[in-house]
Amino acid sequence: MVQQRHFDDELAELKGKLLQMAGLAEDQIDKALASLITRDAALACRVIERDHKVNAMDVEIDEACIELLALHQPAAHDLRLVTTAMKLSTELERISDLAESICERAIELNEEPQLKPYIDIPRMGSLARVMVKESIDAFVKEDAKLARKVIVDDDFVDDLMEQLFRELLSFMMENPHTISRAIRLSFIAKSLERVADHATNIAELVVYLVEGKIIRHTSPTVPS
Repeated sequence: MVQQRHFDDELAELKGKLLQMAGLAEDQIDKALASLITRDAALACRVIERDHKVNAMDVEIDEACIELLALHQPAAHDLRLVTTAMKLSTELERISDLAESICERAIELNEEPQLKPYIDIPRMGSLARVMVKESIDAFVKEDAKLARKVIVDDDFVDDLMEQLFRELLSFMMENPHTISRAIRLSFIAKSLERVADHATNIAELVVYLVEGKIIRHTSPTVPS
């Protein structure tokens, strides 16, 4: 009984670390978008420099998970929880990497006149950010219904990206001088689409955690 209580305390601590890492990854995305919209190269540089903190947390969480597996040899739901936590931290680390990539493109774009008003990209960023938050909430609450909502929401981000790509392509066709800026904006849009993909991966992990079902590569269903 004492050992189980100790294990439960360590699981709670692990969840706390994941929440802290998720909050940092979400803030990285927020500040990366802000650096683009406000043309703030200094802010972009700070986001890039802070990525190492997310990397360090990824390693720390991995080590904690390995220790839990080795010392407690969990089974069934507890085993799924620990292995899900390991994979989840990897997804969060990659989200922070994408924020870094957005900042690198933002710094380059700040050296040229702004190509177009930033409307679609902030909207994509907001949707992707909500997906990350909801996928983490689903993990903490072990809410498979919320996780499935996140999976369905990925289509909205994909649609916005395709719409933006078409608009940027028209810029490039009409004026070759816009090509470099349009390509950089395309890279940013693709990074945001990948943030949404990582949120979807987290949501799929939550469904596995709660239901023991692997739903990767299956068609999502809208939660009722």
